[in-house]
Amino acid sequence: MSGERLSPLEWLERLVAFDTESSKSNIALIDSVAGYLDGWGVPYVRVPNAAGDKEALFATLGPKIDGGVVLSGHTDVVPVTGQAWTTDPFTLRVADGKAYGRGAVDMKGFDALALALVPDALAADLRRPIHILLSYDEETTCLGVADTIARFGADLPRPGAVIVGEPTGMQVADAHKSIVTYHTTVHGHEAHSAKPMLGANAVMAAADLIAELNRIADAMVARGDASGRFDPPNTTVHVGTIQGGTARNILPKLCAFHWEFRGLPDLDMGEIPSLFETACARVTRERLNRYGAYGRIETVEEVAVPGLAPDPGSEAERLALRLAQRNRTISVPYATEAGRFQGAGIPTVVCGPGSIDQAHQPDEYIDLDELERGQAFMRRLLADCAA
Repeated sequence: MSGERLSPLEWLERLVAFDTESSKSNIALIDSVAGYLDGWGVPYVRVPNAAGDKEALFATLGPKIDGGVVLSGHTDVVPVTGQAWTTDPFTLRVADGKAYGRGAVDMKGFDALALALVPDALAADLRRPIHILLSYDEETTCLGVADTIARFGADLPRPGAVIVGEPTGMQVADAHKSIVTYHTTVHGHEAHSAKPMLGANAVMAAADLIAELNRIADAMVARGDASGRFDPPNTTVHVGTIQGGTARNILPKLCAFHWEFRGLPDLDMGEIPSLFETACARVTRERLNRYGAYGRIETVEEVAVPGLAPDPGSEAERLALRLAQRNRTISVPYATEAGRFQGAGIPTVVCGPGSIDQAHQPDEYIDLDELERGQAFMRRLLADCAA
């Protein structure tokens, strides 16, 4: 069976043309990929989300057996609203050795390389399968791979290694931080500011909590990074927004703030939430309810993306270093879906074309020579899996 042949650059042009901002559906893109795979007779499964407006796709090249290699890339992109693009962000523009477009580097460039691999993979008589996994919602929750991962070893083959193709300049990353985000709301009780004993000041209670987050952040700086691999060399704690109060002379009824931590791979993920909850209990008792049962504090975890811990000598590390022709690994400062695979017990690394410095920017681009290096990586993968 013979289908459509597209180069990586042609695939990138096609993928960029789909507006797959995380708030929107990616199904039109998945439909296009599925039609391409149908043309080549490649088996795949589509894995929808609960709402049915987004889908992941898992395709298998070669035998349907365990131990294969997953090439994992997300299809969603960040918004373009408010950014000053030179040209239409959803029309690929090639100039000066670069390909410009939303998602060009983050990370439809890697997706394009994987999809362009299909005809050659079918002709290679693979002994070890290569799987292509296209996901959604990486830019918001990194949960778009979760339902597919849950099926590994059940109705889908369990892979032996995963390569997540986020932009690393084709270096092999074996570590990144976690990221967990929260929204905390302090509920007080309104009263005249001249009579603070008649209510509870939500803003001042929130200030106490933020001061505690500052202390936790300082403790994480002092603890540092024993591995010496991360920049900054510590777990970070950050408050991004705060809103509360109605007037200068009214005790505020509400105050809410968003905060996060980005943890080193060896951080106990429960440590910072536990410290914060202890502070909440104290502030509720000593500040909000000093004069009566006036207040409470509620915290909602919004997003929790696990980190990627180094796994020296793993199958994924050895394979990727060989294919990338590197002799050492790096760490990256951003979170990816890699930790979700590792959490399921599958050796995983991050390795893909381009620089993260170009991601999320107006006039986002990928260097064409990065695509060429990525294509060479894919050719070596084919040879490895056919051997």
